[in-house]
Amino acid sequence: MFKNKTDKMENKDKNQVHEEFIDKQADSAEIAESMESIKETLSDSSESAEVESGLELLKSELNEANNKYIRLYAEFDNFRRRTTKERVDLLQTAGRDVIISLLPILDDFDRALKAIEGQENLDPAMEGMKLIANKMKGTLTQKGLKEMDAMGQVFESDLHEAITQIPAPSEDMKGKVVDVLEKGYLLNDKVIRFAKVVVGA
Repeated sequence: MFKNKTDKMENKDKNQVHEEFIDKQADSAEIAESMESIKETLSDSSESAEVESGLELLKSELNEANNKYIRLYAEFDNFRRRTTKERVDLLQTAGRDVIISLLPILDDFDRALKAIEGQENLDPAMEGMKLIANKMKGTLTQKGLKEMDAMGQVFESDLHEAITQIPAPSEDMKGKVVDVLEKGYLLNDKVIRFAKVVVGA
């Protein structure tokens, strides 16, 4: 539906640009004919100064008409590029809101799995939870979701949100992520949630 509307808009603007271009060509042709007429008059008339002035005026009008057409064409070309980019972005992030709403469920799965790990006689429950979590993660991965690997990485403000800083456990961990409090996610290589991390100082 969005594509059809955009295509109609583009076709309409193309037709409008084409019609304005035809009008400008017609105007240019009329101005050129007027110039030729003035040239002929110039050879027969004693009022050459006035005719020369009229010729200069027509030349400036012709230049103005050509400049208007060039600006109009440039504006249309920019519009076409912008709508093409917006269409691509819309297709890539069409399910963004749905996926964002599922992220807390992924967090709950992770917490439940951690809580179960230390207990006895929960093997069947553990296996079931793992199957559900893996199935859900696999489905989201197919939709373009990617989990950030933040642990041990150099802190980047474009990917991470620093919750706090603690003394680094080793010299090489300074300025790096020493703990991840909440995972970050990318959708088609665009950040949809920053990773909440602890940074070594």
